[in-house]
Amino acid sequence: MADTINMPKLGFDMAEGTLVRWVKKVGENISKGDVLAEIETDKATVEVESPASGVVRKLLVDEGAVVPVSSPIAIVGTAEEAIQEPANKVAGNNEEDKSSAKGIGDKGHGASVSERPSGAGEQQPAIRDPQSTILRASPLAKKIARERNLDLSHIQGTGPGGRIVRRDIEGGMRGQPETAGGKAQESFSYPPSGVDETVNLSKLRQAIARRMAESKASIPHFYVSHEYKMDALMEMRSQYNQIVAENEKLSVNDFIVKAVGLTLRQFPNLNASLNGNTVLRHGQANIGIAVSVEGGLLTIVCREADQKPLRQISAEVKAMAARVREGKVKLEDIEGSTFSISNMGMYEVENFSAIINPPEAAILAVGSARQVPVVEGGALKIGWRMKATISVDHRVSDGVEAAKFMQALAVSLEEPLRLII
Repeated sequence: MADTINMPKLGFDMAEGTLVRWVKKVGENISKGDVLAEIETDKATVEVESPASGVVRKLLVDEGAVVPVSSPIAIVGTAEEAIQEPANKVAGNNEEDKSSAKGIGDKGHGASVSERPSGAGEQQPAIRDPQSTILRASPLAKKIARERNLDLSHIQGTGPGGRIVRRDIEGGMRGQPETAGGKAQESFSYPPSGVDETVNLSKLRQAIARRMAESKASIPHFYVSHEYKMDALMEMRSQYNQIVAENEKLSVNDFIVKAVGLTLRQFPNLNASLNGNTVLRHGQANIGIAVSVEGGLLTIVCREADQKPLRQISAEVKAMAARVREGKVKLEDIEGSTFSISNMGMYEVENFSAIINPPEAAILAVGSARQVPVVEGGALKIGWRMKATISVDHRVSDGVEAAKFMQALAVSLEEPLRLII
């Protein structure tokens, strides 16, 4: 029996998604777990895997279509069986709907807004209003543009809705005049100084604004800070990184993720979500790690961090962060965290507090590990210190519990051998 595949819910507050690209075409074989399509949400462009195996029999929506959650997008079945399109498909999104739409081909009565010109089987570049401040580009296109110092405002997008994609960047480079050295001259420009500019919020920034405003307005935050002795951890990390390959080196954050996962075993109230008058204490310590991307932040998830060795944590986090920045994120990369960490240590931030990522009950904000003057045993010396602040939902927990968590976390961070045995 054929399987109807629906638009997945890629986040607890997602209502709709844009189908950016079909990876599989009609007639192609597909196995359960193969990537079927790329879908853009408020957060990122996500690779969506097929929940069924068989042959792709029908694609129910076009690339570029905005589809509500749970609406059918494709049918997978055997090559021979008869299929029936679902009654609740999104109207006007597939070619058959468009060809039968009222007004198409009737030039005397006005064409439908969804009409495609004849011969438009190929993607047509959208005309960008020169007065518009909206610039749509895929995450990969933005990454390539940053690396090559390209100004995206001078590149015509040929993706869905005029979106700039990789082929547009590469085509623009091929079309540039070559220099004496034989390479294309990469041009870029800066906006003039002293000129006001109005910029529309990206989907990601809108989602962040909405969720953070709801968090601060509805969750009674309180904060507890602690300073950690990092001498032993920094020494262990230095020795380890001297004997491994560059791509296997550990970051301070890898140690923090492992330490937080272990500590949450003792404090299940902080590894929890509030659900009405009940608290769901999660059985797994799935640590969300905030990653900076263009226009905002995404949270990648290290699952069961308390169960994994440091090397595995490091490798998984590096791989997920790379996928996020390349625009090839998977659903499991960004969903299902039970406790979050926001680390701004690499920016030489001494201390800060973070906003809770709902529906979680707490988040840990981490500053830099720094060498500072310290007093030990009545003597002044140089030591490694790091400050961290936990933000907690006061409906779920209280200050004493949060303070005990921060003290327990110190045991793992200040005696790092505990993290590898």
